[in-house]
Amino acid sequence: MLSGTRFNLEVNPKIPQRLARLEELANNLWYSWDIMPTRALFSRLDPVLWNTVGHSPKALLKRIDQRCLTDAAEDKLFIDNYNRVLSAYDSYHGEQTRRDAAEAPLAQTELVAYFCAEFGFHESLPIYSGGLGILAGDHCKTASDMRLPFVGVGLLYRQGYFSQTIDSHGNQRATYLDSDFEDLPITPVQREDSSELKVGVEFPGREVTAKVWRARVGNVNLYLLDTDIEENTAHDRNIAHQLYGGDRTTRIEQEIVLGVGGVRALAALGLKPTVWHINEGHAAFLILERLRTLVHQGLDFAGALEAVACNTAFTTHTPVPAGHDHFSAQMLLHYFQGYCDELGVPGEQLLSLGMGPGASEFNMTTLAVRGSRFHNGVSKIHGGVSARILADLWPQIPPEENPITSITNGVHVPTFLSPEWAEAFDHFLGYGWSRRLGDQSCWDQINEVPDHVFWSTRQHLKSQLMHLVRYRLREQNARNQGSEAHLDRLLSLCDPDNPTVLIIGFGRRFATYKRATLLFENLDWLRQLLGDPLRPVLFLFAGKAHPADVPGQDLIRRVMQVAQMPEFEGKILLIEGYDLRLGRRMVSGVDVWLNNPVYPLEASGTSGMKAAMNGVVNLSVLDGWWGEGYDGTNGWAIKPAAAGLDEASRNREEVRTLYEILQDHVIPLYYKRESCGYSPEWVKLAKRSISSLMPRFNSARMLGEYVAKCYLPAARQGRLYAENQFEVARSIAAWKSRVRRAWPGVTIRRLDMPKKRIDFGDSVRIEATLSLNHLNPEDVAVELLMSRIGAPDEEETTSYRFVAQGADASGEHHFVLELAPELCGRLDMRIRAYPCHGSLTHPLELGLMIWA
Repeated sequence: MLSGTRFNLEVNPKIPQRLARLEELANNLWYSWDIMPTRALFSRLDPVLWNTVGHSPKALLKRIDQRCLTDAAEDKLFIDNYNRVLSAYDSYHGEQTRRDAAEAPLAQTELVAYFCAEFGFHESLPIYSGGLGILAGDHCKTASDMRLPFVGVGLLYRQGYFSQTIDSHGNQRATYLDSDFEDLPITPVQREDSSELKVGVEFPGREVTAKVWRARVGNVNLYLLDTDIEENTAHDRNIAHQLYGGDRTTRIEQEIVLGVGGVRALAALGLKPTVWHINEGHAAFLILERLRTLVHQGLDFAGALEAVACNTAFTTHTPVPAGHDHFSAQMLLHYFQGYCDELGVPGEQLLSLGMGPGASEFNMTTLAVRGSRFHNGVSKIHGGVSARILADLWPQIPPEENPITSITNGVHVPTFLSPEWAEAFDHFLGYGWSRRLGDQSCWDQINEVPDHVFWSTRQHLKSQLMHLVRYRLREQNARNQGSEAHLDRLLSLCDPDNPTVLIIGFGRRFATYKRATLLFENLDWLRQLLGDPLRPVLFLFAGKAHPADVPGQDLIRRVMQVAQMPEFEGKILLIEGYDLRLGRRMVSGVDVWLNNPVYPLEASGTSGMKAAMNGVVNLSVLDGWWGEGYDGTNGWAIKPAAAGLDEASRNREEVRTLYEILQDHVIPLYYKRESCGYSPEWVKLAKRSISSLMPRFNSARMLGEYVAKCYLPAARQGRLYAENQFEVARSIAAWKSRVRRAWPGVTIRRLDMPKKRIDFGDSVRIEATLSLNHLNPEDVAVELLMSRIGAPDEEETTSYRFVAQGADASGEHHFVLELAPELCGRLDMRIRAYPCHGSLTHPLELGLMIWA
């Protein structure tokens, strides 16, 4: 054995001039959605090293043998492929803006700043943990596709989310690996004098410095803040060390660096966003930093808050109150007492931005809502849930009318559509299909794909998945000291050369509400379902539980426990190391995508969307996106059990539905094979899955909605409020203050005697009188709401506005409505009043309302 001290030296190859632009390709995350050609180009240089460096083009170029590059420069086939990739790259970055006709463009003078705690683009940039990060990555990629003026802001973690291994007992082992930033597709941002750009953030008794890095995401820049630099103390270097790591102190310090440091980084770059988007509450401290900046410019606190909120959007992804970040008032003031001094407000007023009625702690979601005027959940169901969770912030407004709306998530098609399908769509749908994602007539042409071509494509994707599963399980088995004979038994149904078995996949975070083990509620019934040798079924499970989530880790152990039972061996497989690569393979390679969360705790879910676009059929609880996507012909739905049932009863009822669907529909339909070797009815269903879901659940549609519902109106409001030294912001703040003081004394009553019935076509005069407590008639809107008694919930309520008719001798103001109902039958009518101003962003944003 050699002794002595080891010294490391890395020798980097010289890239031949003929291949010089490989570095440019390696430093632009465009390779993460280029439908494979770019990644295949790097893989071809050295396939073994490509796997060793985790599919990182930049790391590959640093470690590859010089001879490989020299040979590639002389390889005509490689050069041809290289030139084709460069042509596609240059075409993408040089072509005109691609937008659907229905989408209103943002002017290039605008700039959207998108803040998020994590971004998931590709496994080569490990600064994500799950769905939130992947969605943020898709948002940026789509902004690049649409040529939006857009910039992302996040944190650069030395340790991203953990790597997972699972032992033979189902115990999860979490390993955190330090990233070498030189291996990542990022570069330090430099000032004009070539020095590195760094920004300071004040902390109690010290200043923390963050270095700014840039990642190129096609046409979009993502700026990442890094605290692991020499200027900082050991404690402060660790602030952004680990994604979602550390204690409550680490969390608030990460969020201060993200929100405050992010705003300062953009300012140092000379960027002036006109729209600010807070993606989940982690970044909400940007509101306080923007307030500080405007107060320094001469606004008072209230006017600054209006100027900040009017062009800020907030997206919440959390369906339970406990999931929102919160900090004690003492901790918040410990970090932000200096802000109170600079803003000229007492600590209680600053705390009030993040504390709802009766709250004892400062809530980041409350801060995000109070500091924004555009708020949305990420599916229709989740929008309703969020409106109820946050209802106390608009205490007099019915939850269904408060400013919380919804924009359902979508997924980035070029990232998650398999190359095989992209090639098939080019052939049968025409080369322009990728620019017609929202065109239903385009996707109706999926029926033009011959059934045998469709089936063979699906089988090829299953074969790819099986190869990866066998590779992962072989490594897993060897590390756990398993025998080859045992491995053969495990992989008996996983045959890439004959991928005809029905595969049902479950791949997602192992959180208790996602119920990974619901399938095992009745093992006798499950044993019957999986016991037919002529109709074999293979379940694939993959996913991580947070290291601090003991119940989630118990679910992983339970899956392993059932998978090891003799009757289920080889029929239920648990695959470790769930990551983007395995996820892409699963959503394209299984036959059925299973999702059975507790209703209504699935905010949206996007894995089922990715599966659907690849011809996989969804079997899911009607929650999140599937509540909108399911139409009775494009998959299977588990109807949520009645509200009020205890957990055990709910599980029994819903798993019975799951077993019945598997037994009566899924398995028989898949194996209803004809002489062609496959089930034509299954192919028809899979085609329907693509044609009905692709147009609606892609990220181009999603981002188009953000542009129309948030970015465009936010930019308009921002300009309006900022005109003439923020004249509108100041006047709105003063008007709101006057209204809030007066509102407790405002009353409303009906004057006329209500009629019991009229004939259709006749009108009725309705009169109301208001005591306005020194407000003016134009400060309020008086409305009558009309709906049909017993009408379905989806039938909209109609509103009619009263007209002010002056005041009587007592000072009460009269309002009149001449109503000619357009409905027949028994009608429900109610009268209400609320503050009204033409410059409000949302008509009910004050949260004040009274009823007659």
